[in-house]
Amino acid sequence: MGKGIEAAADQRGAGARGRNAGGPELIELYRRMALIREAESNCGALFAAGEIPGFIHLSDGQEAVSVGVMASLRPDDTIASTHRGHGHALAKGLGLDGFFRELMGKADGACKGRGGSMHVADLSVGMLGANGIVGGGVAIALGSGLAQRLGGGDGLAVSFFGDGALAEGIIHESLNIAQLKRIPILFVCENNGWSEFSPTATQVTFTLEKLAAAYGIPYFGIDGSDVELVAECAAEIVGRIRRERGPVVLECSTTRIRGHYEGDSQRYRNDAVPPVDPLAIARTRLEAQGMADAELEGLEAEVRQAVKHAVDAARLSPEPTIGSAFDEVYAVAGAIR
Repeated sequence: MGKGIEAAADQRGAGARGRNAGGPELIELYRRMALIREAESNCGALFAAGEIPGFIHLSDGQEAVSVGVMASLRPDDTIASTHRGHGHALAKGLGLDGFFRELMGKADGACKGRGGSMHVADLSVGMLGANGIVGGGVAIALGSGLAQRLGGGDGLAVSFFGDGALAEGIIHESLNIAQLKRIPILFVCENNGWSEFSPTATQVTFTLEKLAAAYGIPYFGIDGSDVELVAECAAEIVGRIRRERGPVVLECSTTRIRGHYEGDSQRYRNDAVPPVDPLAIARTRLEAQGMADAELEGLEAEVRQAVKHAVDAARLSPEPTIGSAFDEVYAVAGAIR
């Protein structure tokens, strides 16, 4: 860890908890995590009922990384996500209506029903898209970071990827180019210990810390289940990138509570330690600060109602028509000059 990051972690006494150095308070971070958890719970039910096509990959246990990192970003900052990208999309600002309508393949979804779970995007909030290819979003974020540098200003790009992507060549190429060209990009590794169905330790022979060092890129490793810690550390790192205009690597140790994909039997898995739940950690901390159960339950009820409203509305949304199949595939004659 860097000195500043260590200091942030060391100062996390009871008096320091509840506010992210000028950022969102813990109750707001908790609300955002609860929204993601409730939305994905509904995604699982909708998928099981056949209302969401394709495959879905849920991020239960990893919500603190999405919420904590995004707490320091602006709408003009961009992110590229993974196949497990629902939390990233919602935390970056994609609305529940556009989200559910997209996953359910509706014509008025965020991508008109063409992207679905693994390609959901909303450029208006800087969400460049989820990606069905392991590590596929890394180079997209890199290109966006280059555009941020060439365009001036202090914007940046964020690339999310899992530890299962560490053996992908695009990770190495992107780290090299990012440092070579001094691209303002934050590489965020959500290390849940799994490369799909195999422990990551059986797939790679190096650590991300050593890989970052090989390219001369600053590296920080933190507990990704503590949303306040993630938010505090991300705020410091994002501020550094805005000032220094160069890459940084942040590795967040986290937990994949569910299987690789929805429906995964997980027969390959035998966790010796129960999964760590970031929502439970935040809720316990709020209770220790004196927040009443009734207030927390009220917040959770509001989240459930908001998600239910979005799901109900999505069910009533129109399906794409056959005639729209070629829309935006071919350019209109004369439109390109």
